[in-house]
Amino acid sequence: MEEWDTSFKMEVVEKIAALMTAAFGLIAALAWNEAIKALVAEFLSTGDELVGFLIYAIIVTIIAIIATILIARTANKIKMAEEAKGKA
Repeated sequence: MEEWDTSFKMEVVEKIAALMTAAFGLIAALAWNEAIKALVAEFLSTGDELVGFLIYAIIVTIIAIIATILIARTANKIKMAEEAKGKA
């Protein structure tokens, strides 16, 4: 029973840590959201708010795609390195 309590407590701590990390990620994303919007408004003042939002959406989408590809490649390299260590 004590082992179950310990594993349950560890799982709770891991979930809390994951939620806190996600919360900080959301805060950072919102901050970047405002910064990028201000940047687009500053340099691409089109006079049409809709066009500005479309440009903003395209920029953010391109950044998200590039970041996702880079993160996936890095995660793959780490996974392959760990698997190679396990086989050695």
